[in-house]
Parts: sequence; C-alpha cells; structure tokens
Amino acid sequence: MAKDTGPSFDDLATAFRHENFEPLYFLFGEETFRISKLQDVLIEHALTPEQHDFNLDVIYGSEAEASDVLGICRGFPTMAPRRVVVVREFEKLENNRQFKTYAEQPNPQAVVVLACSTKPNLSAHPYRALKEHATWSQFKSLYDNEMPGWIKKHVEGKGYAIEPKAVQMLADYVGTDLQTAASEIEKLITFAGDRSRLTADDVLAASGQTREFNVFELQSAIGEGRYDDAMRIVTRILQQASNPRSEGIMIVAVLNGYFDKLWKLQAPAAKTMNKYKMAGHIGVSPYFVEEYKHAARRYSRSAIGDAYAALLAADYELKGGAERDTRLILSLLVRRLLPPKARPMAV
Repeated sequence: MAKDTGPSFDDLATAFRHENFEPLYFLFGEETFRISKLQDVLIEHALTPEQHDFNLDVIYGSEAEASDVLGICRGFPTMAPRRVVVVREFEKLENNRQFKTYAEQPNPQAVVVLACSTKPNLSAHPYRALKEHATWSQFKSLYDNEMPGWIKKHVEGKGYAIEPKAVQMLADYVGTDLQTAASEIEKLITFAGDRSRLTADDVLAASGQTREFNVFELQSAIGEGRYDDAMRIVTRILQQASNPRSEGIMIVAVLNGYFDKLWKLQAPAAKTMNKYKMAGHIGVSPYFVEEYKHAARRYSRSAIGDAYAALLAADYELKGGAERDTRLILSLLVRRLLPPKARPMAV
C-alpha cells in the first residue's frame, strides 16, 4: 500500500472479490475509469442482482443534496446483508460538509463509496475527516510509460493476447486516457472475431488506416528523414479519412507522443541505460528501442524544442485557430518536424 495514494486499484478490487468490505470508502482523482471499474466490482460482489432494488443507490452529487444522501447512507438493508451507496461527483454534492460527522461514525450495515472526479482540498472538511476515518485512495492518471503495461494486462484480463507492436500502437493512439483505451480494445476484439490474439493489423483496421499508410509509418518516415515518404503517407491518410480535420488532430497527438520519447532519450542518464531500462523510461516495448534511439540521434534538444512549437501551432490551427486546408497544415508540419539535415532546401 502506497502511503501517498492509499490502497491500489488491485488491492481494493481483490478485497471486494473476497467480500471484504469496509463501511466507508473515499476515492478521488482524475482517473475516473478505474473508480468506475471498482464501483462495478463492488456492486457485483456486495449484492446479488435480486437485492439491488431495495439496497443499491448510485447517486450523482450534482443532482442531490447532502441531507437526503445522508438519510440513504444511514438506512438499513432490506433482506440483504448490507446496503450499497455510491455517490459519484461527491465534490458537487450540495452541503457535503455534513459528511464530516458521518465519516466519524459510518453505518456499519452499509458500504458507502464517496467518489470525487478531481483531487479536492484534503485539508478542509469533509475531505479531511474522510481521509482520516475512511478507507481512501487517490487515482492519478497513468504516465505514458505505464500505458503499454496497462493495455497488455487489460487485454489479457479479457482472455486475449496482444502482440507488442499492437500494444505500442494503441498506447500511441490513446495517450493516457484509460476509457478511450478500453473502448479501442473492445473495438479490436470485435475485429479479431474468433482469433484470440490481437495484432497490429487489427489496430490499423479499427482506425481505418492501412499497413502502408498510417500514422506509425509516418512517424518513422519523419524520424528517419524520409521527406517524400512522409508526404505521401500524410496525403493518403487524409484521402482515406472520413473527417480529415479530426484525423489531423489525431496525427498531431501521436507525433507529439513520438517527440516526447525522443526528448526523454536526450537526457544524459538515458545514454547509459540498457535496452530494457530504456524501454521502460520512454514507455515502449524493448522491440522498438533501437528505432527510437536512431531517430533521437538525428535531433538536438533545440530541434526537438522546435518540433514541439510546430506541433502546438498545428494543433491550434486544426482546432479552429486558422482556416487553412488540413493537408496544407500537415504538409508544413512535416517539413518542420524532419531532422534538420533532412529538411527540403525551401524550408
């Protein structure tokens, strides 16, 4: 158990599956996907479906008032060993300070979960009292380098295997958004049909891109300084897209993640790491480390800083900051992202 964040998702989920419940839980943080999953595990193991009608309440704080919710929390179960009350958006519950007293003396016949979608002011009540008396846990967003492991574990939890390249492609697509990652994994499982192994081709098929013309081939072409190939790939991706501007925004996001990895490889400490430690440092499978190392050698820290500026400008334009054609915005971006020695003379 980490003292600064409380018990982990796995700790709490395991306790719920073994029907080891505490009367009061205080969960908070921006990673609401895992909080939602814990809610599902709790309900599944705390009550039978037949007991839900009279013993389960899921309440949203923006739609309720504290005194009413407290009345529900203090209620007794009906023909069940316990009642379950989940309050989502607890930070939006009107007069939620009243829960200070409840935190000090919770109903032993209930399992109450108070969940905030942000980190509240833990020095103020009721949060201070909840942190002191309830079982609490903070759910922070994962770091980029944690996403491949999460994706692999989530896929395996559904009874499937996934090849390393597919893991990396998914991680690059979704960033650190677990809800988006879970949705994309469901999509891949649908594409896989009767197969039990998810592949890189499945990722491309689900995204509407092809093996030859996709954003991952684009980032390789840019990193290797292959200007003509990069331009050809951008053109074909946009031709195939049902919404070129949305596709352009996705391309910029993936390329931003690519340059994040190159930036991390510029650190002096990274140069002494072995392949496996370096893979963990930048958040890729060891299978891809050499590709990133070779690309990183083509850029200085200053050049990567310029790349970030170009990506920021393109993102701004694509999201409404300019009326230029999407293809023109991305064409100019590709020129600016190439390694300095590979840029066309006109730039």
